[in-house]
Amino acid sequence: MVRFDTQLIHGVDVKDNDTGAVNPPIYNSSTFAFKSVDDAPRWDYARSGNPTREFLERQIAQLEHGARGFAFASGLAAIHAVLSIFEPGDRIIVGDDVYGGTYSQINEHFHRWGILFDTVNTADLGQVRAAFERVEANGGHAKAIYFEGLTNPLLKVNDVERIAAIAHEHGSLVFVDNTFVTPLNQRPLDLGADLVLHSATKYLAGHSDVIAGLAVVKNEDLGNRIYFALNRLGGILPPLESDLVRRGLQTLSVRLERQQRNALKVARWLESNPLVDAVHYPGLASSPYHDVATRVLNGTGGVLSFEVRQGIDPADVLNNLRIFRLAVSLGAVESLAEYPARMTHFEVPREKRLAFGITDELIRLSIGLENVEDLIDDLDGAFAVAVRNEHAVRSTAVKA
Repeated sequence: MVRFDTQLIHGVDVKDNDTGAVNPPIYNSSTFAFKSVDDAPRWDYARSGNPTREFLERQIAQLEHGARGFAFASGLAAIHAVLSIFEPGDRIIVGDDVYGGTYSQINEHFHRWGILFDTVNTADLGQVRAAFERVEANGGHAKAIYFEGLTNPLLKVNDVERIAAIAHEHGSLVFVDNTFVTPLNQRPLDLGADLVLHSATKYLAGHSDVIAGLAVVKNEDLGNRIYFALNRLGGILPPLESDLVRRGLQTLSVRLERQQRNALKVARWLESNPLVDAVHYPGLASSPYHDVATRVLNGTGGVLSFEVRQGIDPADVLNNLRIFRLAVSLGAVESLAEYPARMTHFEVPREKRLAFGITDELIRLSIGLENVEDLIDDLDGAFAVAVRNEHAVRSTAVKA
């Protein structure tokens, strides 16, 4: 079998044409002709299957070492399909540090279905085990645990293998959002997970030009349940978008390797900055998650977050960046900066957000492919404006 970087380039051929084209075709057809009324064609209607989408689905299944892959219209569409396999009364343990859209979908949508969720710090294995035992002590059974490999936005490292071992002891499925990690840095299915998810909008596509979600299952039985949700709920990824993700995957390793190098340099600069109280990046030796990251990951990604010290307005930093773009999302070639409290995690009530550790001083950065010295200079200039504004506020307060 060829190695990972080669798989990124070539994918898995679906043998749909014999033209010799180097790139697979984009099939913009909503329907496919039957040879006869007795025919059972491989493709019949594009919601049920499309050759362009199938190429991507087979490729991500190969990269994640899974039995079957599925391509959705967005990361949240993938999450919705995955959680829709559960029934009212089912109980799911979920990580406390997840994307705000995931939090909203769990608490504002599936909660109304009667699905029960127990929140836990999945970076603490003792708390994970206690959560399963607590459910069972009350006469219940957790059907699954759902968490992120690297959490958003605090960059906690979850030990997939050990969490999966605990979950399987209790007869529970293990679902891992691998968006921040990618199959380059970790393959959760190899570590015991049953299903892996991606917002392919991020690192996999990598160019801020497509919205997409991917899911990969470990076995066909779970795959059949996910396919039913994909086909009957209809949140499919169209052919053009499927091809954009396929094209983005071809450069994943070269992009992410550069992003990780840049991220570590930016994190070290922030760590030495007296205007910063805390830096959240497991690539730093000072990170409480550095040891587990070194053990379970091949790299720590290109996203980091940091907290400015009291008195510095995070808006002053964010509004005065010139190279970083003030925008949600991550994993693209350009660097982005955002304010979780008002942007990616605005759905989380403030009291819960603070309890999870997402403070009002927190800024999240997605590091791109620019020259890292330019990124540092950009941050330095924004901090200089924030300091001047802080001095002006103090001066006004003293005069008053």
